[in-house]
Amino acid sequence: MTEALNIALLGCGTVGGGVVKLLYEQRERITTRAGRPIQLQHVVVRDLSKPRPNCLPRERLTADLERAVKDPSVHVVVELIGGTGIARDAVLTALRAGKHVVTANKALLALYGREIHETARQAERVVAFEASVAGGVPIVAAISQSLAANQITSIQGILNGTSNFILTAMSEHGQTYEQALLEAQRRGYAEADPTLDVDGSDAAHKLAILAQLAFGVSVAPSAIDRRGIADIDSMDVRFANELGHRIKLLAEAWLSDGLLALQVAPVLLRASTPLAQIRGSANAIQVVGDVVGETLFYGLGAGEMPTASAVLADLIDLAVGRAQRTYAGLKLWSLRDAGSALRDADTVRSKFYLRLIVADRPGVLADVCRCLADEQVSIASVIQHEALDDEEADVVPLVILTHAAPGGRFRAAAARMASLPGIKGPSVWYSVAD
Repeated sequence: MTEALNIALLGCGTVGGGVVKLLYEQRERITTRAGRPIQLQHVVVRDLSKPRPNCLPRERLTADLERAVKDPSVHVVVELIGGTGIARDAVLTALRAGKHVVTANKALLALYGREIHETARQAERVVAFEASVAGGVPIVAAISQSLAANQITSIQGILNGTSNFILTAMSEHGQTYEQALLEAQRRGYAEADPTLDVDGSDAAHKLAILAQLAFGVSVAPSAIDRRGIADIDSMDVRFANELGHRIKLLAEAWLSDGLLALQVAPVLLRASTPLAQIRGSANAIQVVGDVVGETLFYGLGAGEMPTASAVLADLIDLAVGRAQRTYAGLKLWSLRDAGSALRDADTVRSKFYLRLIVADRPGVLADVCRCLADEQVSIASVIQHEALDDEEADVVPLVILTHAAPGGRFRAAAARMASLPGIKGPSVWYSVAD
């Protein structure tokens, strides 16, 4: 029989447990597709007494990470620890020890991609990371291989299932943000501390990886213009619905005139568009190429089996030798890679949704319109809603949709409105995409 591909698995949590189950419960299928057995040599965990999948022999468990990573019989290290401390050290050690690496760690790649991939090239090893973006959705292979004949011109993605679940609950069930977050935590979609999901950091890490794949840009997540969903008011979700739109947290990239714009932010999408219809904890990515046109990739972006599916896909590619050939040609995070320059966020043009709480008296709308006009932002429509409640009968919500304008101009106009005497609270605004 052909020599087995021997694996050291670092971490046996939700995703690691799924990998273990697939390797043991689908052994025959995986061996057939890989052309040889894929065999677990070590499963590294911190707590040896914690329950693990029943199919995992106890003798495979170890707490000795260094011994597992450096074992001469191991061909591939699968990093599922998470974080960027121990995981980074383990990945670099594995590569220098001559092991290929498979990882689902988007933060590690987004923050240390250049160091990791340069180390891999020097060691003539592979770093495979399909599971790092959108879980079971094969977006990494799609962009790096299936769409290789294209110049990608734009990416719009719902890349965080927690945020999408919360926004779906707010839109469809009238829940507040706080109610929807509690429900997400109850179902296991959100961590006890959901900050990285709801503030857009998780999506920014994934967008940084997609930007490297599609545009050859090495960009720090901190350089991506980012807004989260924690401040979204049920009022704006309702108004967006009334306007025929849905609010989604989008990770977006647009290439125009050689400049690349990157953003993670809540966006109003027309309800009839495919991304607006993505519900619950699902992920979806719309990719536009200059040859193929629009494509859409959809599926479960997290969880035990969807993410384990992506990890096993990388392992099978390594077993048959595809990953080695593909990786050598990609030159990811290369020091020689020029890529595209980043566009200043202030110059990116968009339509905007603006909601103000204003005094219900003559002249206020004129003052608001003057602020927009002074910044050359034209208005598409204005809707004045009824008073919020009987106790505040003297103030009303004012909703304005603009035509496309540079983001810097619109934000300057919104800032000027804050000092108007008729404005009774901070302005709320989101970009609008049709």
